[in-house]
Amino acid sequence: MTEQYPSTPPDVSRRGTLRAAGAGALLLGLGGLTGCRSAVSDANSSAEKSRSRPKRGGTLSVAINTDFTPSLLFAQSSQSYQHRLLYNTLTRYDGDLKPQPELATSWDYAADGRGITLKLREDVTYHDGRKFTADDVIFAVKNLQNPVRAAQLRATALAVSGFEKRGDHEVVLELAHPVANLFDLFEFMIITDRHSVEDAVKGTKLNGTGPFRLKKWSPGSGLSLVRNDAYWQPGRPYLDGVELRVVAQADALVSSLRSGQSQLSYQVPGKSLAAVKGNPDLTITSYDTGDGAAYVGVNTTVAPLDDKTVRQAIAWALDRERIVDQTLGGYGLASAAPWPKSSPAFTEAGRTHYTHNPAKARRLLKSAGPTELRLPLLHLSLPGETAIAESVQYDLKQVGIAVELQPTDPATAQKKLISQDMPALWTMSHGFAQVQPSTLAVSAYPFNEAKNTSRYRSATYTKVVREAWTTRDTAGAATNAQYRKISGILLDQAFIIDLAIRGRVQVASKKLHGVTLNKFSYLNLDDAYLV
Repeated sequence: MTEQYPSTPPDVSRRGTLRAAGAGALLLGLGGLTGCRSAVSDANSSAEKSRSRPKRGGTLSVAINTDFTPSLLFAQSSQSYQHRLLYNTLTRYDGDLKPQPELATSWDYAADGRGITLKLREDVTYHDGRKFTADDVIFAVKNLQNPVRAAQLRATALAVSGFEKRGDHEVVLELAHPVANLFDLFEFMIITDRHSVEDAVKGTKLNGTGPFRLKKWSPGSGLSLVRNDAYWQPGRPYLDGVELRVVAQADALVSSLRSGQSQLSYQVPGKSLAAVKGNPDLTITSYDTGDGAAYVGVNTTVAPLDDKTVRQAIAWALDRERIVDQTLGGYGLASAAPWPKSSPAFTEAGRTHYTHNPAKARRLLKSAGPTELRLPLLHLSLPGETAIAESVQYDLKQVGIAVELQPTDPATAQKKLISQDMPALWTMSHGFAQVQPSTLAVSAYPFNEAKNTSRYRSATYTKVVREAWTTRDTAGAATNAQYRKISGILLDQAFIIDLAIRGRVQVASKKLHGVTLNKFSYLNLDDAYLV
């Protein structure tokens, strides 16, 4: 079945068009009834249109707390905001998790789920002027298959077993088996330049097809981007440039937003949100993406954490509601399971499976045997992440577990996560629960059934995950039953202890409009403008 979509600007949806058309018809009908229109209404309408009309020009300053790490270009992390500014993806999800065209204009799935034919845009060029072709799609998939790239969706890329080019703008991807999350791969996979990929992972040349070009990367300070005048979307982007500025200290980051030096940030710590809530020049928007769940990771090879009873005791000891209220500023959902409410794997029973019960935690610890427990806990050396780690430290102390905090810079922590080099405990954030549920368990480093950071292994876990992953039926009763089994194993084994589902909290100037994020929190500024 071919899914064909018109190449309309992303800010104009069919539903929105119908709503606008309906409103227009109603106003026209009222005008016919009254026979006249107010001059004041005309003036107000004209002023409102003027305020909302996109304006070309200006440079947007985005405050980030961690610099771009080129070696992690193909792995999703908190340093991925620039991906969709420099590059494009094949497709993008809408709010209902339905894929929409980007560099792929249409697709035709084979009836047996073992292949997909992609038709590609013919009007796309890279920043250096080279034309985008099917060879670039083939390279993008093979690039993610390379273990050196440390891409979370490598397993899905490896399911592509062959390629058939049909000219420059059509390609068939042959699949070794059906996969439930192929369009997760298409939204995750940036289409980079195959001729300069090694320069890209060094940060010296980021040649993409996206709306902005790299002007300069200043390690430790951030990225400077300028408008791509040859962008394939007519008239886009509106902005002349984007500056992604590293502001590591929370107070300085908040100050830069309040002063107008920065107009956008997603990295204001929860405790600092109160400082901007009352600012008349700023808005706070919570994206219910569920792509940043806070969790405690457990190394199951470290005694006594190799005993699931001890791990469960830790899960009962943690006060998730307090973490959301005090540490995340109220922006989040306390949850023992990894799934946001938008996920088909979400259940209220899973979310509340572990609640704050220190007495039960002490009983479990006593039954497991350890009389004195001292454990290291790695955390990111960022204000918000430090606050979460301190909350975990406090809760565990109440049940007799002494925790030594190990602050670590984000790039080093990400590499330790990938290489399975974590200490007994760690706190970080994970994504991949916001897309197809099977993606979490075959792609996210903490949960990967074949090789996870906790070093947890289970033939049952692998079997259930593989069954959920190798189906195209992502919403049937049998698939939902598989999701419940995955959740059951995660909660029972507690090698990853989820704390809270948190979306991205956007703090932005009221002068900024048209900003969006994709499911992997790639920043999309195609339609963004400053007034």
